[in-house]
Amino acid sequence: QVQLVESGGGLVQPGGSLRLSCAPSGRGFRIGVMGWYRQAPGKQRELVASITRDGSTNYAHSVKGRFTISRDNARNTVYLQMNSLKPEDTAVYYCNADAIVFGFVTSTGDYWGQGTQVTVSS
Repeated sequence: QVQLVESGGGLVQPGGSLRLSCAPSGRGFRIGVMGWYRQAPGKQRELVASITRDGSTNYAHSVKGRFTISRDNARNTVYLQMNSLKPEDTAVYYCNADAIVFGFVTSTGDYWGQGTQVTVSS
């Protein structure tokens, strides 16, 4: 199994910055696309940004130019640098990854972290 562990959320003032990190625990897997989603109260979960193993990125229109997603393949870690934060960025941010898990039977799966709260408020 792949367990994703997030860190870096918190409270920040409008215009401030935060950096989220996510890494899987365990071994015996190969991580593919990694991404960040967010869910605000009363809203559906939405894609914020994603990145492939070769570094191709995709961003939601609302965060382009303010957020940067990156990854370290050696550490299977994905980062989300969030700058110029706005109150509307307030949400629980979830890490997501697809993975090939090697074992007696090789399988593929889509995995989620537990979520980290980001609150942008003065």
